[in-house]
Amino acid sequence: RLRLHDGKLIKDRRYHLRTYPNCFVAKELTDWLIDHKEAPDRETGIRLMQKLMDHFIIHHVCDEHSDYKDAKLLYRFRKDDGTFPLSKDVKVFMRGQSLYEKLVSVEESILKVREENSVKYQRTFLGSEMIDWLIQEGEVENRQEAVELGRALLEHGIIQHVSNRHHFFDSDILYQFWINFRRRRRLTELLNENSSRALSESPDSPFCLRKLNPDPGNTSFLSVQTNKEIKVVSAVRRSSITSLSGNSNAYFSAPPTLVFPPVAECNPRSVLKRPVTNEELLSPGAPYVKKTLTIVGDAVGWGFVVRGGRPCHIQAVDPGGPAAAAGMKVCQFVFSVNGVYVLHLDYQTISSLIMTGPRTLVMEVMEAIE
Repeated sequence: RLRLHDGKLIKDRRYHLRTYPNCFVAKELTDWLIDHKEAPDRETGIRLMQKLMDHFIIHHVCDEHSDYKDAKLLYRFRKDDGTFPLSKDVKVFMRGQSLYEKLVSVEESILKVREENSVKYQRTFLGSEMIDWLIQEGEVENRQEAVELGRALLEHGIIQHVSNRHHFFDSDILYQFWINFRRRRRLTELLNENSSRALSESPDSPFCLRKLNPDPGNTSFLSVQTNKEIKVVSAVRRSSITSLSGNSNAYFSAPPTLVFPPVAECNPRSVLKRPVTNEELLSPGAPYVKKTLTIVGDAVGWGFVVRGGRPCHIQAVDPGGPAAAAGMKVCQFVFSVNGVYVLHLDYQTISSLIMTGPRTLVMEVMEAIE
């Protein structure tokens, strides 16, 4: 997907007087797969793309075709329009990948080559060692929560006991990451995963989400949650804000911007009832709660306005835009943007940070407790 974006195969396209953002032409993509040796022929390329459709990774822009046709039809990656299904299984898988990347990128990582019964194992760690690390890094609140997370990762085939004899425990038992998330995978590997059985037995599959205990009442799995409240919403808009100003340009012709209605005042009066300082926001026991919002911008923008500075606040929110759907409200204070701490920045700098970032925006905001 990222390579297609870089190669401009994914872009906004017009068809029958309507513009579809972030899509590709099936026939062009099949050509690309062959040219870049991702598929030996068109038939294989079609089968590969059908696999992605079967796994809800791509879809026809209007969902009028359930199969992938090697024709001048428009398809889109679901991550580009906010419709990728974030099931509990996928969330656990993504949590495991995030932890793995964090562990392998630090010096003195707890992941080491260790030996047990004269057999060497890669990417290993002790159960108690992992729990200590999770608490130290703020990934969990306590040891019980860490055990629940470890059990969910094991039940989904992300980690395992080195000889596959034990569940996850807070002890000196040796475990390892079963999936090497950094191994470069080729699309053709998908063709070897023809059944759910094959999926569950393929440790390096990006779709490997096996459960040892598929019972829906598995509380150890259901209780695992990320530390932050995350909402992912579709960026589909019902109407064009651009049309409010009489702009005759195509709805999706411009890149995402932070512009709210063009008819709004350039320097509106602040919506804050009184000034608030960073010290007040961050002081222990302050009546503010931090929330994480994931906003998938459409081609009009994200639908909100930032004003002020040190800290900045949300001045306006388009009620029909992606930000409002994600839970953004006026008077919230901007804590971070795409992982960058911004309480000390002014609104021009934050706006620039958002404008130059990805279409999918992750923001931490602080909201007053009513």
